[in-house]
Amino acid sequence: MNWIKNFVRPKIRSILGVKREVPDNMWIKDPESGQMVFYKDLEANQFVMPGSGHHMRMAPDLRLKSMFDDGEFDRIAMPQVATDPLKFRDERKYADRLKEARVKTGAEDCMLAGHGTIDGLAVTVAVQDFAFMGGSLGMAAGEAIITAMRSAVARREPFVFFVSSGGARMQEGVLSLMQLPRTTVAVQELRQARLPYIVVLTHPTTGGVTASYAMLGDVHISEPGALIGFAGQRVIEQTIREKLPTGFQRAEYLEEHGMVDMVVPRHEMRPTVGRILRILMKSPAVMAVEPGTALAIAAQ
Repeated sequence: MNWIKNFVRPKIRSILGVKREVPDNMWIKDPESGQMVFYKDLEANQFVMPGSGHHMRMAPDLRLKSMFDDGEFDRIAMPQVATDPLKFRDERKYADRLKEARVKTGAEDCMLAGHGTIDGLAVTVAVQDFAFMGGSLGMAAGEAIITAMRSAVARREPFVFFVSSGGARMQEGVLSLMQLPRTTVAVQELRQARLPYIVVLTHPTTGGVTASYAMLGDVHISEPGALIGFAGQRVIEQTIREKLPTGFQRAEYLEEHGMVDMVVPRHEMRPTVGRILRILMKSPAVMAVEPGTALAIAAQ
């Protein structure tokens, strides 16, 4: 780390009244160890804390770039839906909440999807963004999921879904709940086309989505430490009047009890997903060939 460039010089500029070149949140605190990590170092490490291995949230576009070959992908255009169909209001207007979330994230809603390749294999990948109203499932997200899955079917590509959500979007009422069976139908279309559906559960994945598309994959992968479940732990304890075991609803606990197939660190996610897809698609692995060898000469 270049301390003079990244820390001392910005401090001097601020004292002299020179315009800052770095954001206010240049340091990020590790929620487990309390260690302060420079933002650029965290970004270079795929938002995994170097000391504790804690997996921070990752923006959807960065997630897609980390998965696709050379970070390149074609973004899938999502259909427009009615904004605030129920004219909902609690402490604030739902329309105002949407505007705030769009300004904060720079996205229309919580879904981003694209086509690209992973180790040369054509794949469709979708990401649900918890930063947009808790990744809640509304009409826009439902339409986006269905559009991305049907696009994968049309292109005969496997579908990988990085899920993160707090559940249904209450401001859209029954229209939000309708997205649960609608997305389930889209998953069935993938299955009928005999295309793999890989679900990667990230922190947190809770609420209604765990009763729908999040638990309908052919393979379920989770990032370490991710919270996964339908109802909250306190609600369950109050209902059954028993103390739940340590680590309940965490990825490692669910793997031990068969709800998750594997827990994979973020740095290993891309090669792991690539291997699984090649097995399911019966596609031979890409063999690395050293320049100058007999195989390389023969290939020429």
